[in-house]
Amino acid sequence: MTVESTAARKPRRSAGTKSAASASTTGTKSAASRSAGAAAKKSPGATGGEPELVQLLTPEGKRVKDATYDRYVADITPEELRGLYRDMVLSRRFDAEATSLQRQGELGLWASMLGQEAAQIGSGRATRADDYVFPTYREHGVAWCRGVDPTNLLGMFRGVNNGGWDPNGNNFHLYTIVIGSQTLHATGYAMGVAKDGADSAVIAYFGDGASSQGDVMEAFNFGAVYNAPVVFFCQNNQWAISEPTERQMRVPLYQRAQGFGFPGVRVDGNDVLACLAVTKWALERARNGEGPTLLEAYTYRMGAHTTSDDPTKYRADEEREAWEAKDPILRLRAYLEGANHADEGFFAELEAESEALGKRVRDVVRAMPDPDNFAIFENVYADGHALVDEERAQFAAYQASFADAGEGK
Repeated sequence: MTVESTAARKPRRSAGTKSAASASTTGTKSAASRSAGAAAKKSPGATGGEPELVQLLTPEGKRVKDATYDRYVADITPEELRGLYRDMVLSRRFDAEATSLQRQGELGLWASMLGQEAAQIGSGRATRADDYVFPTYREHGVAWCRGVDPTNLLGMFRGVNNGGWDPNGNNFHLYTIVIGSQTLHATGYAMGVAKDGADSAVIAYFGDGASSQGDVMEAFNFGAVYNAPVVFFCQNNQWAISEPTERQMRVPLYQRAQGFGFPGVRVDGNDVLACLAVTKWALERARNGEGPTLLEAYTYRMGAHTTSDDPTKYRADEEREAWEAKDPILRLRAYLEGANHADEGFFAELEAESEALGKRVRDVVRAMPDPDNFAIFENVYADGHALVDEERAQFAAYQASFADAGEGK
């Protein structure tokens, strides 16, 4: 497997789906048009007019400047750029292995991050060790940046534990399956951080579909009213399962922040440098007591929503092909090669490291012990409960029936 493999099946061409052109051009502007309008550029978070898209690296791998955000990556070194590339390649390889393991029956489900590596690695590397991260169930790249062993992410999807890591060990909360609820958790935690007077920030991840949840709106309101040091990071991957974003909202997603009284910024979610810079800016605002920020990383989910989903039912392959041309990994590789920041030896070593990671993931998953079938009855009530005892006994009898059936043969 090459490190840049998308590791996903090509979808069929389906009639009645919007064209790739309309899907891929929304909210984007050419570098030339951005330059021409630089003098009239709005301040961060402004609304009205054509949505602005912060971009520091074009899909062709060309570096462009931005008057507001460029300073946050101006001193980035070639070594750090290679590190960002390595992060994206290895997190994609891990994600591909997890998808394959689910297809082989080793995992019950998997939510792929394919295509969203730049949004996750860029924002994840912008955080400090003392910041606290509240993910959904798809932030595998952010977990990588926070130092969570990727194999620990798989226990829940294999059904052997309820998380697999200590959230306080890396300031990275457990994955949240309930859509949008983690934004409330993050806001409450950020309010506590502010009361403690700590010099840290909180970041909450969610998707474009989750932005339609009431929990997210409540988190926005509490964050604004209490001036909480929280960054709301929305990965707009264009599809809430099978529902496109244009059917969810009447304004660009980032502009929703304006109604709550804090800035919103749309960033090219396939540009790791832009995601790094904009997230650094937003976290700096939070630490300085300037309150929340909404960041909309405009990206694309190149795979299925989860392995139980079939995206060929609702979108055409032309759309995906248009976004594959903006692949975040290929984009950074083009820049590294064009600037002579990486040679073939670096890419070869990374390929070998990718293969080793894939093997380790497979070996660890297959060696995971089966969970205790009766653990589900523990800790339901602090002091026990008669109904739970009855259900435990019924389940024990049910399990025993299989052994009895085997003895009768």
